[in-house]
Amino acid sequence: MLQKAEGLVLRTVDYGETNKIVTLFTRETGKIALFASGAKKTRSRLASVTQPFTYGSYLFYVGKGLGSIRQGEIIDSFRNLRADFFRTAYAAYVSELLDQLTEERSPNPFLFELFFQTLHYIDDEVDPEVLAFIFEVKMLEVAGIRPNLDGCIRCGTHTGPFVFSIKEGGLLCTTCKAADPHHREMSETSLKLLQLFTRIDLARLGKVSVKAETKREIRNLLRDYYDELSGLKLKSRRFLDQLDQLDPGSS
Repeated sequence: MLQKAEGLVLRTVDYGETNKIVTLFTRETGKIALFASGAKKTRSRLASVTQPFTYGSYLFYVGKGLGSIRQGEIIDSFRNLRADFFRTAYAAYVSELLDQLTEERSPNPFLFELFFQTLHYIDDEVDPEVLAFIFEVKMLEVAGIRPNLDGCIRCGTHTGPFVFSIKEGGLLCTTCKAADPHHREMSETSLKLLQLFTRIDLARLGKVSVKAETKREIRNLLRDYYDELSGLKLKSRRFLDQLDQLDPGSS
């Protein structure tokens, strides 16, 4: 059956000398892997439209097995994103995170829009690390490990100050924090940002400016939380960790 849909290239894998297996993320179909014949050839009509992070309109055949791309037209190639090494690295990270946490052919318009808006803002030169934070926070619910950030997870109080407990899966108040001897101290600024990231609509994102110290605190907390509870091992995350070590302002 032939289908037509707009989609974003999530990842590609070389297949033989001239072909690719291209994974698209579409609003209508969700994640779907498709064979792209001859896409590795420079002059192929599918070469440019099957590049990672490309947003395009695709005509593809879907059957019981692996489908195939028949035609494609670029809507947005996100040129600024591709031209910047760091932005490309963050785009690769959110792409891999989405790929790892979703099943094939499971439509999710919300995730499609989240992914599209994230790449759009990375391309538009918004701070890519903050965008990755927002993406990570929203994907926690998809992973089934969304922390409680509304109040103390044990007694329910909304009166701070709070610490964060990976073990308990959320905030602990001053009275309850003894329940986790390994709780993490967290600034009020970081907590407010995490709460904001949970509910923010990326389509309405305004100017973003976060101090390096706050970014470091959020980064460490989110990475430790994912490492402890998600079971994910992302190559792109390890690469970002290496980039952080090269950037004096991030450590």
